Amino acid sequence: MKCFVIDLNVCMGCHNCQIACKDEHCDNDWSPYAKPQPMSGQFWLRIDQTVRGTVPKVKVSYLPRLCMHCDDAPCMKTCAVDGAVYKRQDGLVLIDPEKCTGCGDCVDSCPYDVIYSNDKSHIAQKCTGCAHLLDDNWTEPRCVDSCPTDAISFGEESDLKDLIAKAEVLKPETMTRPRVYYIGVPRKFVAGTVYDPVLKEVIIDAKCTLIDMDGRNALTVNTDNFGDFWFNDLKDNRLFTLTIEKAGKTKTVESISTETDVNLGDIAFS
Repeated sequence: MKCFVIDLNVCMGCHNCQIACKDEHCDNDWSPYAKPQPMSGQFWLRIDQTVRGTVPKVKVSYLPRLCMHCDDAPCMKTCAVDGAVYKRQDGLVLIDPEKCTGCGDCVDSCPYDVIYSNDKSHIAQKCTGCAHLLDDNWTEPRCVDSCPTDAISFGEESDLKDLIAKAEVLKPETMTRPRVYYIGVPRKFVAGTVYDPVLKEVIIDAKCTLIDMDGRNALTVNTDNFGDFWFNDLKDNRLFTLTIEKAGKTKTVESISTETDVNLGDIAFS
């Protein structure tokens, strides 16, 4: 069974995959696999960019999104036309452009928001995994072929098992069993800068301890040469307490929520 593994640690948001998808499918009729993708309004593979935190503690994350080719695909369940949405033997889920009536039920049912309505052609459309190329002896879709950092891998699940072991799926709570796996999904961070308001200098090598409010987990880092500290890969929607220690002095910052990424800003310590 075919699958994708996307390593977000090396995705640099160049959009080559998105452009290659457009190049392959816009103005090209690959029936019976798919009708042409519109020039605008649809991205069968799109790069979602998220700016996290606030200046100057900012990170930018890139997330390539495409059809998840789910084993238990909601689009197949909701489609009222027999065979209009179907799964190939290799695991790719396709929409038959001849059978599709454009009712939009599959669009509404997709928890990943990666199926589009083509109002002009009266059909639903999405990523095909470039099945037309695979059936023409290509080994990978255009998005994979165009990636300059090899962030996207494609192949048999058995061949990619080592990568899959390090990966996870998006929205596992949907129980759709997607066949697109992600390595390095961004977690929340807490960051800040410790400074002495009297000396008006940053404080280097202060011990910063972040404690989960349930008291079970504690992380420790020291401020760097700029007085900065970063705690990365934190669980979502948790409450933490930060303790700063230096030269026998202590300061505590309570009720830090990782509902979002947190920049605590400049923390006076004297």
